Amino acid sequence: MASWRKRFAEESLALQISAGIALFGLVIAGTAAFSGYWALSRQLDTRLDTELRGKRALMSHVLSEIASIEQIPANGHRFGDLLIGHKDLHLALFDPRDGRVVASFSRESMESVTRVQGDAPNRMIRWQGRDRKWYASLSGVSPVHNGQTVRFVLSIDLEDDQAMLGEYASAVLLGVPALLALITLGAWAVARTGLAPLKRLTAVTSEVTTRNLTQRIDVHYLPLELRVLADGFNAMLLRIDEGVKRLSEFSADLAHEMRTPVATLLGRTQVALTRPRSVEELRDVLAGNVDELDRLTRLIADMLFLAQSDRGTAALDQSAVDLTEECQRVAEFLSVLSDERDVSITIEGAATVQADRILVQRAITNLLTNAIRHADVKSVISIALRQADGTTYLDVSNVGSIIPPDQLNRVFERFVRLDSARARADGGTGLGLPIVKSVMRAHGGHVSATSSGGGLTTFTLVFPQG
Repeated sequence: MASWRKRFAEESLALQISAGIALFGLVIAGTAAFSGYWALSRQLDTRLDTELRGKRALMSHVLSEIASIEQIPANGHRFGDLLIGHKDLHLALFDPRDGRVVASFSRESMESVTRVQGDAPNRMIRWQGRDRKWYASLSGVSPVHNGQTVRFVLSIDLEDDQAMLGEYASAVLLGVPALLALITLGAWAVARTGLAPLKRLTAVTSEVTTRNLTQRIDVHYLPLELRVLADGFNAMLLRIDEGVKRLSEFSADLAHEMRTPVATLLGRTQVALTRPRSVEELRDVLAGNVDELDRLTRLIADMLFLAQSDRGTAALDQSAVDLTEECQRVAEFLSVLSDERDVSITIEGAATVQADRILVQRAITNLLTNAIRHADVKSVISIALRQADGTTYLDVSNVGSIIPPDQLNRVFERFVRLDSARARADGGTGLGLPIVKSVMRAHGGHVSATSSGGGLTTFTLVFPQG
């Protein structure tokens, strides 16, 4: 059964639809044929019952005009007139006192007497005669003129009715297969026509490659069901196209970012090998190489984190995190860098959130490092914590260069540096703010940036409720 289902599922959709319609048609046609047969049989039975009871009424009238039972044989012609034109009707009359047959008009009528003996009167019964034919008989009693009663058996040959039912069954057996074949062919043609838009959709999708992701499906000439599928496919193509573009841009940016430290390492090493060097000179070369290797290490670590974040595989170890305490810890850790820039850090407010402490600490570190690098000398960097309607906000503000409004969203893109020379000189990788964005997205929150005309730039972490 399982292998049959598999083979059927592998057939064309038009064939499957045609087979399904044919099966449904078989059930409907079979039900209709059975219902027709049953209705015809009931109608014939009703006609039969009406005819027998009508003849019984006529026969009872004839009996009521006969003086006695003994006079019945002499009046046989009157019963013959009753049966004229009805070769399928048979009548037998017998005396209920001794069972003696007083009148019989056919061999079948004599046989009917033995068939209905002991049966309840006025009830129609069916029986099969010695000639293999089926008969229906109605028995009962009826009085003659002197009040005596006569037992009668009125029978009718069912050959014509059975022939009619047989012809109906034969017609059904011959007509239903032809009808099913016609229905199947029609269903196949309709299915083929209805699935034509699906073929066009398949043709479009077959042309999509990594080099051609601009192809889109025109949904205006598609039926509603396929239009929904086409809209979903177009949306998927758009996402893939954007993802491929981002991946291509990211690969180019990554190659560019790694080329600089690698080129520096290669150049410094080649220069050092051009002639003999003292130990101090070689130590200086190695120290410089360590700085470049450290930049590469941080770049690789940041890229791994972002890759995990994009795939959603960065697991969160959530717990109650005191943001005030974390801000103080990060400010103390970066105190050497802030002292070099001659800037001070203030922390106001208090808040606690359910989050991954390590990741939140990393986001605060990146924001605060970015603020220190771009803050004016002798300025103040402020960290403000606040909560409203269950949402927690962490603001990091510094006074420095203004970020143009059209660049506020770009600062969260990878390898974007508004002052690339300064950022690279400070050891930045261009991934600090994208990492902040990924950390907040992993927590169901977000990060935003504002920059006013007075040079005040604020980055805000928004932690949702719960």
